[in-house]
Amino acid sequence: MWRTLYTFLWYLLTPFVALRLLWRSRNAPLYRKRWSERFGFFPTPDAKWQNGIWVHAVSVGEFIAAIPLIKLMMQDYPDLPITITTMTPTGSERVKATFGDKIFHIYLPYDMPAGVNRFLNAIKPKVAVVMETELWPNLFYYCKKKNIPIIIANARLSAKSAQGYARFSSITKDVLQNITMVASQANDDAQRFIALGLPPEKITITGSIKFDITAAPDLKEKASVLRQQWGTDRLIWIAASTHEGEDEPVLTAYTELKRSFPQLLLVLVPRHPERFNSVAERCKATGFSVARRSDVNATLDKIDIYVGDTMGEMMLLYATADVAFVAGSLRDIGGHNILEPAALQVPIVVGPHMFNFAQITTLLKNAGGLIQITEASQLADALMPLLKDATYRQTIAAQATTVVEQNKGALNKLWQLIKTEIS
Repeated sequence: MWRTLYTFLWYLLTPFVALRLLWRSRNAPLYRKRWSERFGFFPTPDAKWQNGIWVHAVSVGEFIAAIPLIKLMMQDYPDLPITITTMTPTGSERVKATFGDKIFHIYLPYDMPAGVNRFLNAIKPKVAVVMETELWPNLFYYCKKKNIPIIIANARLSAKSAQGYARFSSITKDVLQNITMVASQANDDAQRFIALGLPPEKITITGSIKFDITAAPDLKEKASVLRQQWGTDRLIWIAASTHEGEDEPVLTAYTELKRSFPQLLLVLVPRHPERFNSVAERCKATGFSVARRSDVNATLDKIDIYVGDTMGEMMLLYATADVAFVAGSLRDIGGHNILEPAALQVPIVVGPHMFNFAQITTLLKNAGGLIQITEASQLADALMPLLKDATYRQTIAAQATTVVEQNKGALNKLWQLIKTEIS
């Protein structure tokens, strides 16, 4: 009965969903395109794309985490087709840029029976791998009905999210019954899933596959070339993945730090492409000289702020930096991946809101590999000693890198679980 009501509400709200897509397309025009896919209408794929592995990664962060896993799939099952779905245009663009025609890609349809069934009947996957935590009642119901195993991979469930699901406890419990296996990042996540009604025998703690990060072989060389363009005698501070409301405290901190470090360069990277232009204009309004990553003709050795307005280059920009502030943490967003700078031996500062990476944050803090501030006004004070003392920077970075190395191995554990469901 509850799923019928849930479905009715989905159909009732469809016009508002369309309006939301239009609203988002004001700044991100790609939201105007490929609407038919979101309702399960797309050209029937060739038979070669059927009966394979389906991986769902809602957006860019989840897809980046899934890349090493997908490469393992291709390596061990070269003849098995792979379908990758996302929900956002940025995630879609990253999928196409990374794998091209090696995979089949569309948007995942909204969670309505007709669209879900059209999708599943067209793809006919052997196994469904859903990255992190996406719980869709109709999708999971029809997967189970069609005997498609569902694995929630690299699963995390914050206390805040668990409280939200607990408000609909009977519905959540029914949805969890349709899952074949949850591969949890940590014991705390596992216990929250169990408390919501997931049978304990359906959960395995594998750790986070984000620890299994590897840098491209030519990354250091590319970073060195970029640093030379900026000027070799400069300190570099990257503020990565900023959201609306975080740019201002970053620029305020930069203004303060420039008094002590006149040559300091700020690399400011907005999280979402639709904010690239507004953030660049905001930086120019401060009076600092600004260049954008997308402007290949810009003169870089005299600039104050470098706006990272391209996709897929975060690791490169991290590799250029002397110190990193990872954003999404000054607001109640939950933070972003801090293991990328940690793996590249870049000391890290974060804000108070890191609930999406709670266990990883705790591990790094306990090891002395991360600095966490409690409010935005402390940002400059946290960065000052790091910029002053190269030895201090190296110590913080080395301790973070050690944590990364000690926690590798989750990727292989997860892949072994998935392989048991591939028949």
